[in-house]
Amino acid sequence: MNRHVFSWALIAAAIVFGADAARAVNLEAAPDAPLWAHFGADALLFLHIGGGAVGMLSGVASLSTRKGGRLHRIAGTVFFASMLIAYAIGAGVAPFLTEGQRPNFVAGMMALYLLLSGWMTVRRPAKTAGVFEMAGLVIAVAVAGAGVLFMYMGAQSPTGTIDGSPPQAFILFAFAGTVAALGEINLLVRGGIDGAARVARHLWRMCFSLFIASGSFFLGQMQVQPKWMRESALPFVLALAPLAALVFWLVWVRLAGGRRIAARPAQ
Repeated sequence: MNRHVFSWALIAAAIVFGADAARAVNLEAAPDAPLWAHFGADALLFLHIGGGAVGMLSGVASLSTRKGGRLHRIAGTVFFASMLIAYAIGAGVAPFLTEGQRPNFVAGMMALYLLLSGWMTVRRPAKTAGVFEMAGLVIAVAVAGAGVLFMYMGAQSPTGTIDGSPPQAFILFAFAGTVAALGEINLLVRGGIDGAARVARHLWRMCFSLFIASGSFFLGQMQVQPKWMRESALPFVLALAPLAALVFWLVWVRLAGGRRIAARPAQ
């Protein structure tokens, strides 16, 4: 498949996909704001939604193609660039929005960290460890700590929530942050990893990053979905699909010859 045709097809799908989803985002300028503020807010909104839509579509393409192959690398590059834009905007603007956005900010930072560390795992030579992983350890510990803190604050809150989210929702932060931190510690102690362990690190971080995006849309923005879809199990299936793919590929890497992929140089 031609690279440009593939990329433009994803972008076209993102425009259709994002037109309806835009209603779910409160990134808007005040009515009396200057024209440049409205233009900037609209541009950020378009990039955030478009990046997320392209990212989810290219993520599916990446998971569905032969690992290490040309199409996988193309789809993976599109996924990385698109999600980098979407997550950076989401995490960057969350603290400035009028509604409570603390969970969204932490979720954006976690997704961004997993995306960057998963990408760097296969872009750098095997058996590499250094400042990037040390910084990643700090972020992972902070995410896990935020999850524990939010659970405590939610339990103590009169409403039983933090910015509308129940304490149970923050188990995800604590779990993912802890697993990521342990992974950074293991990598730093060993001076880097290679082989199947390197592929597994790449897989779980990229898939979990994709899961944050799919869960945020299919479960967090159900009001923009058709009624028949909301009344079915489809949003849950689509939201959890990256985790199912993660389990499948981790098993494949460990038990069915994934070491052949790990032996290939990053391209």
